[in-house]
Amino acid sequence: MAIESLPAFTKPARQRWESIPADIRQRLLSNVWCGQCRHETTITNFTGTIKGGDLLLVGKCAECHGDVARVIEGS
Repeated sequence: MAIESLPAFTKPARQRWESIPADIRQRLLSNVWCGQCRHETTITNFTGTIKGGDLLLVGKCAECHGDVARVIEGS
């Protein structure tokens, strides 16, 4: 998955996301909890916004396609 082409990111979210080193971004994407599968999975088809100073990624589980989210706390 090309993490550089993210059309559904707000501008502040994109800036925050791009400030994270690429290897860490990939680790964050592949370490998301799915409540339906009950284990860690990879987030796909995600969008990004800033909520309460944190970066919020919302997307789908790579396995069951259920809704998943990842919060990356702000500094």
